[in-house]
Amino acid sequence: MPKHVVFDVVGTCVSYSAFFSRISSVLGPRLLANNITPKLFGFAWMESSEREFTYLSISSRYTPYKQVFAAMFYRILWMSGIENPREFATDAERDEIVSSYSELELREGVQETFGMLRDAGFTVWCLTTGDVERVRGYFMKANMDMPLENFRSCDGMGVAKPALAAYKPLFESFGEEEEKWFAAAHILHRFKGAYCSVYEKEDCRELFGVDMDVMADTLPAMAKKIIEASK
Repeated sequence: MPKHVVFDVVGTCVSYSAFFSRISSVLGPRLLANNITPKLFGFAWMESSEREFTYLSISSRYTPYKQVFAAMFYRILWMSGIENPREFATDAERDEIVSSYSELELREGVQETFGMLRDAGFTVWCLTTGDVERVRGYFMKANMDMPLENFRSCDGMGVAKPALAAYKPLFESFGEEEEKWFAAAHILHRFKGAYCSVYEKEDCRELFGVDMDVMADTLPAMAKKIIEASK
């Protein structure tokens, strides 16, 4: 029986370290002078952008994440305590930081994880909200084999994860009796799932009210548990 594992990409397979480093290099001293750490600012910027991106999507006004992300920059500086955000930073500095998304790198263990799953008979897929060219670029830059035909994006559908409609086309493309897993570093969906705490550290199960089929602290450990659970 065919077996599939669909991976979330950015955050799960790809680390945000390059993004946080770029904030440090561009704005770090100014942020720290205002008692704002670059990583916390970056996290607040991403999370607020994700919220607005999701709200726009569910209110039928879908807007690509990159556009939302850039627009939120000065608001988050203001909410972080910067009195005059547009005097504190420039559009060019914002754009330089935003461009670092193209320089994100795969997390340690991704190649091992995908290799173990493939050796165990799984087909590995990637499902992203971003554009496939950029997201596949993370794998190509790491010289890792990830076929273009195994990438899917919900960006062109005008819907964003975690809406079920974002997952539905790919999962419905699999046979009804085929084994289907979704692997991510966040708990968002109701499919047979595997959670890795490599990004969030805390799973907050008391909030989501769900126990995943597989939970692990590293990507390779998650792959081993998926393989074991499928036997």
